[in-house]
This record gives sequence, C-alpha cells and structure tokens, in this order.
Amino acid sequence: MNEFEGFSRRLRLLACRLGVALPWLLIALVSGFAVDSAHAAARATGPCPALLDRTMARLQDDAPQPLCQYAGRVALVVNTASYCGYTRQYEGLEALFRAYRSRGFVILGFPSNDFGQQEPGTSSQIAELCFNTYGVAFPMFAKTVVSGPRADPFFMALAKSAGSAPKWNFHKYLIGRDGSVLAAYPSATEPNDPTLRRDLERALGR
Repeated sequence: MNEFEGFSRRLRLLACRLGVALPWLLIALVSGFAVDSAHAAARATGPCPALLDRTMARLQDDAPQPLCQYAGRVALVVNTASYCGYTRQYEGLEALFRAYRSRGFVILGFPSNDFGQQEPGTSSQIAELCFNTYGVAFPMFAKTVVSGPRADPFFMALAKSAGSAPKWNFHKYLIGRDGSVLAAYPSATEPNDPTLRRDLERALGR
C-alpha cells in the first residue's frame, strides 16, 4: 500500500466513524483549511483591528470569512440592494475597485433588505446580479441587517465610529489601514465622487 492509498483509507475510515459521506468530509476539511489560512494571513500582517476582528458569511456559499484578512488595507464598506435606484452604482464601485486594488484597496459589499424591501432575493439570486450582470469582483457577503436595533454588530460598530447609520441602500464607510473609520458617505455619493476619491487617495497614501 503506497502513501496515497494509506491516506485515502484513513479518510474513508474517518468518514465512516463520523457518519458522513466522504465528499462532505473533504469539503469540510478544505473549508476549515481555507479559514485557518485566512486567519494566519491576517495574523501575519500584524494585530487585527477590533473593528475587523469578526467573521462574516460569504455571499456565494455562506463560507465563513474572517474580516481580519483585510487588515492593513483601505476598505470601503457598502450596503447594497438589487432593486434600488442606486443599484447602478455597482458599475462605479467595480471600476473604483479595479483602479485602486493594486494599492491595497478593497470594497466589501453587504446586501441588505432593510430599505424599501429592495433586496428580497436569495443569495444565489443576489450573486447572479452582482457577478453576472455587473461583473463584480470585490468581496460580497451574505444578506445583512445594517440598521436599527437588530443591526449586525459590524454595522453597529461602523455607525458608532462614524456617528451615522445607513439611512438607505449604498451608504458607504471608508476604513483606514489601521481599522479606523475615516469617513461616511450617503447613498447619493457616487463612487467617482471627487470628495470620496480625495479621501481614498489620502488613506492609501498613509
């Protein structure tokens, strides 16, 4: 029996003892390794800021994503919606992401059904619009409550730091490399807005 056959046999025995199918065991092991790798990468960049020291579910598959992996980058956090007059901002956000990503910039999108019931779809429906209709390449997370007493703790922390909570879809928060909230922008602020661009340039230059 060679080394690979021995490893395969041990995996099958473990799957049998746990009462799960081998493919599901492999998926669990790979997912766990990916999360551990992301945590290790985040730790390698230094201490994780308190604001980012949390885990959120990825839109595509609900896989847990530690936000610490974005420590040391400048981030723009946006609560999005698929059926809003501002939905077209996806195009501008993607253009902004592509223009600055090489300098350590990332956009974090959080679909939300809080305002006008304009994000009623499932994760797969939201992903279809984001990735196939608008070509979004920046990270998108599962549908999230972003306002009110039931808001996710991440958005509560953002609102507390910025002094303003989202009042509609496509509210934006700019986070510095050190995890501090630098600015907040209302929904009508376009991704190519001169003030937003100026603030982003300054943050990237720090």
